[in-house]
Amino acid sequence: MITFVKVVFILELRVENSGGKKRIFDVFRQKWVALTPEEGVRQQFCHFLVDVKKYPQISVATECNLSVNGQSQRCDVLVYKKGIPTLLVECKAPSVKISQEVVNQALRYNTQLHVPYIVVTNGVDTYCFKIDYQTLQATPLTDIPEYKSLCDGDVVMR
Repeated sequence: MITFVKVVFILELRVENSGGKKRIFDVFRQKWVALTPEEGVRQQFCHFLVDVKKYPQISVATECNLSVNGQSQRCDVLVYKKGIPTLLVECKAPSVKISQEVVNQALRYNTQLHVPYIVVTNGVDTYCFKIDYQTLQATPLTDIPEYKSLCDGDVVMR
């Protein structure tokens, strides 16, 4: 069984009503998008990465297309370092429990991406893992790594 550690984040975002529907401005895609529960989590987490963890905005990409076993898929967030995917984030609505199935979904996406860090979050519970490709182990971390840690090597485990 994996021991998970929670990370808490709450940030203010630009939201508007348009035609009776709520929309949120996605600064990463530079457009207004429907504010679904999952989209709210995605935007909160991306802003957390930029505002708190000091990730350059240009390094964060949302809704990235990829192919897994010949099937078109879309991962929620990818962070790049020097043009190489480094951190994968799978977001769920707050009502969706973060289960092994959710972690497995992110791991399936990672069969194509081979990133060293994976995060799964529903905005209530957030779990981060460091992937060791020599031992094929996913080690839970106590925090989301700072961008500087991604660039300088391994994050210090607390």
